Amino acid sequence: MVAFNVGDNAVYPGYGVGEITSIETKEISGTRLTFYSLKILDTGMKIMVPKHNAEAVGLRPIISRDEASKVIDILKEKEIKVDNQTWNRRYREYMEKIKTGSVYEIAEVLRDLFLLKVDKELSFGERKMLDTARGLLLKELSLATGKDELQREQEVAAIFGI
Repeated sequence: MVAFNVGDNAVYPGYGVGEITSIETKEISGTRLTFYSLKILDTGMKIMVPKHNAEAVGLRPIISRDEASKVIDILKEKEIKVDNQTWNRRYREYMEKIKTGSVYEIAEVLRDLFLLKVDKELSFGERKMLDTARGLLLKELSLATGKDELQREQEVAAIFGI
């Protein structure tokens, strides 16, 4: 079980990177529970995660530099078969990958949508998902590598030739 301290960065699946702002104990229905209070960096949203349940909901530390390199390698893969199913099936499948919180799955979604965008117009939902995946990935990659987000955005754009 991963333990976080105040000031640590952590990733909450589907919402992105947040900072642990406090660790609080509250009594709920006669049971004392300890919570991580998390502030999502991109949106300012505050989330309370029960400490005993943090791993089950997917709260995890940000990736290491080595893992960031693997993510970049996933983005660089071009020899993949892009799914030819209907946009709504693809959307559901990609949304499930994003919800896992796995940085590798999110990288696959971003890569697949960028490659799909080359061949055809993305639906509104797919464009929105592309932006979501990009946002989730760039913040974490920036923190993992110590580079600022704009620089990371430019590197990712260069991978896809845009």
